[in-house]
Amino acid sequence: MLLHCGNFHLDPSRPLVMGIVNVTPDSFSDGGRHLLRDAAVAHAQRLIAEGADIIDIGGESTRPGAQPVSIQEELDRVLPIIEALHGAPVPISVDTCKPQVMQAAIAAGVRMVNDINSLQDAAAMNAVAAGNVAVCLMHKQGDPQTMQMQPHYQDVVAEVCDFLRGRIAAAAAAGIGRERIVIDPGFGFGKTLEHNLALLRGLVKLAGLGVPVLAGLSRKSMLGALTGQDVGQRMSASIAAALLAVQHGASIVRVHDVRATVDALKIWNAVNS
Repeated sequence: MLLHCGNFHLDPSRPLVMGIVNVTPDSFSDGGRHLLRDAAVAHAQRLIAEGADIIDIGGESTRPGAQPVSIQEELDRVLPIIEALHGAPVPISVDTCKPQVMQAAIAAGVRMVNDINSLQDAAAMNAVAAGNVAVCLMHKQGDPQTMQMQPHYQDVVAEVCDFLRGRIAAAAAAGIGRERIVIDPGFGFGKTLEHNLALLRGLVKLAGLGVPVLAGLSRKSMLGALTGQDVGQRMSASIAAALLAVQHGASIVRVHDVRATVDALKIWNAVNS
């Protein structure tokens, strides 16, 4: 089944790469680097040239401990980038949980909404349903301010699967067809290292829910915990994690290092074709 992102129709049977453009001063990996409009647009264009299938633009950091920003501030950060990328050869996604930002971004031309709150806000659900765009529904436990304090599960894979199954059903009931839905287990969003590893091993169970699975592991703290490398030295670990995610059932990997990931997946595709 093709993934419908507005007028774009992507084939998730080939692993897709989502490139990250953070328009924030405080994102964990590249905060502040692309805060200015021209730098962010140039970075997005570079990621497209490197082979990104989707560009994900975020104006509010969701790293552990991050503080929320106002609706207007988030709009001021992301809308100029979205407008400058109008007509891009790949779908543009907006990474937001605010319905007002979703509506404005959809009007400006985004073709996907990436919501860490999984459209649990009724206004967010309505905005996406009316927008003819794709949506990524993510699992998290807690909120960015508190989520890493004491995350706890009886069975993390089963609980994440149950939650996302429910969100798929809720989206479908609101008129969002399954061809528009992606799910994300939310690595690092209210999970310990052991929870993250269990989810990585169990991605095939999430894929069994019948919609594409997105894995966002790039440069995350779990990779630092395993390798001892600082955030700027985690590209090798990120590529290994992306390949393992695809091997275990992910259809989309959300990454900072697009060119290196695309090259690695070319090898993976050649071996597995």
